[in-house]
Amino acid sequence: MAGIRLLVGLGNPGKEYERTRHNAGFWLVERFALQQGVALRKDTKYQALVGRVGSSGAWLVLPQSFMNASGRAVQMLAGFFKIPAAEILVVHDELDFAPGVAKVKQGGGIAGHNGLRDISQRLATHDYWRLRLGIGHPGDKNAVADYVLQRPSAEDQSEIDQAITRSIEVLPLFFSGDLQGAMQKLHTVDKPKKTEEAKPELKKAEEKKPEAKKPEPAKPAAAKAEEAPKPAPPPEKKGLLGSLFGKRK
Repeated sequence: MAGIRLLVGLGNPGKEYERTRHNAGFWLVERFALQQGVALRKDTKYQALVGRVGSSGAWLVLPQSFMNASGRAVQMLAGFFKIPAAEILVVHDELDFAPGVAKVKQGGGIAGHNGLRDISQRLATHDYWRLRLGIGHPGDKNAVADYVLQRPSAEDQSEIDQAITRSIEVLPLFFSGDLQGAMQKLHTVDKPKKTEEAKPELKKAEEKKPEAKKPEPAKPAAAKAEEAPKPAPPPEKKGLLGSLFGKRK
């Protein structure tokens, strides 16, 4: 399977938007570029920040024409370098996932995301790959437009940052063509360990607990009769002489 040759981060340009939830795709690509020492330079022809990873040759792109026109840069770069949709990975915010969740899929619907809508229209296909970073949902569809353009809470930001870290770790697998391996690794999240600190205390508490006595099994009536104390023998009847002089030994 061919690897990813075009990594696209979605967001809105400008200082006022850079820390908003809708820019989660920008955050991942920017951090990855920094780690790789790749400079993202503005290319007026593509209306995007563009860079290239030396080790894999993959292109990094941050469209600068606002979210609802993100497809222009993707279409132009893909067309010029002859990159098919199956070799494009688009990173974007996902309302349907809680902060901290990161998942990958190929194709499928756009779930009302304006950036994906424009990319799909310009490429005339949904068959590109998507890396979805959960940002949570406001709970009211009418509040979505404002919600995505607000900053996440400190707790949510921490969760999103961790999801970005895990996603960046699997990017080399995407570039090398091991897309299934990348998906499996990213989707396999370790379950939280049980509180180990509590275990010794529980053990001590259990040791201190007196052992409950097991009830003895019911015994048959015959056994009960045998165990019952035997009545004392009736006193020996003594005659008149015996009572006066006692019994001779």
